[in-house]
Amino acid sequence: MKNFKIIVICTGNSCRSQMAEGYLKFFSNKMQLNIEVYSAGIEAHGINPNALDIMLEDGINISDHTSNTIEDYMNKNISHVLT
Repeated sequence: MKNFKIIVICTGNSCRSQMAEGYLKFFSNKMQLNIEVYSAGIEAHGINPNALDIMLEDGINISDHTSNTIEDYMNKNISHVLT
């Protein structure tokens, strides 16, 4: 299977894109898919504590995520972009 590199983009990379990254990583690992997942924003606002709490309710820990901008991933050869 082809190795996909997916980036999820939103405004501040603090909540929606972080949660989407967490779900995509969780389910791609569960299904043993060869997918790399990242998230970024136009700006980096830090991780929203509510996003951390909601994800933990679903058993997904995103506390090691960082808030990044799109520029941080310009050299990753991204194959798919979700906005």
